[in-house]
Amino acid sequence: MNKIILADSQAIFRVGTAKVLAMDEDMRIIAQCTDLDRMHHAITTFPGSIVLVAASLRPDLIRLRILLDSTGSRGIVIAENNDTAGMYLQQGFRGVVFRNVNGPALVECVRRVASGDTWAPPQLVQPESAEEDMVGTRVRDRLTPKEMRIVALIVQGCKNREIAFRLKTTEQVIKNYLRSIYDKTGVSDRLELALFTIHHRVLAQAAAEVGSKIEVEEQAAPTAVA
Repeated sequence: MNKIILADSQAIFRVGTAKVLAMDEDMRIIAQCTDLDRMHHAITTFPGSIVLVAASLRPDLIRLRILLDSTGSRGIVIAENNDTAGMYLQQGFRGVVFRNVNGPALVECVRRVASGDTWAPPQLVQPESAEEDMVGTRVRDRLTPKEMRIVALIVQGCKNREIAFRLKTTEQVIKNYLRSIYDKTGVSDRLELALFTIHHRVLAQAAAEVGSKIEVEEQAAPTAVA
């Protein structure tokens, strides 16, 4: 049984990854971590694990490698879609997958690393240029600014109530918008929406930019009130 530790601040992606890996009878998810401190504690607590860590957490790669080696664990980096995989392999990590990895490839990566092999994406450069992501571009252009704000918060793992609160509206309004978003993207639920967004680089970048804008607006709000 391969013990898996997932470390990623993006709740929807983390849950989706766990769901995919849990379908393999030889894999057991023993910890899901939202930050580096929890990840370091889990690695120490469960030696000999396969550790999937998101590059977006910005771990100290040298420190992490030392910890992995000392506990007999192996690391797989979840790289952002605009990253280059080679840099992580050069640092000694055993595998690299991009956020737009599909389920079968993710499972194969973990299997290979668990067996002692090294796994890299088919290409060591960014997997798909923005110009080639026609689906992501088309969906991004179809979504309204309000819908894109909702998508950005969905990717962050927010529930309808939190989205309504942050966008200063009601849950029913959010549900109405989600029906429109599902229709435009061709998905059926929020998990599929998050994975669809992450899979398409253009859409993922747009969601990240909008999410950052929302955070800036929220941070400025108390000052504006004062």
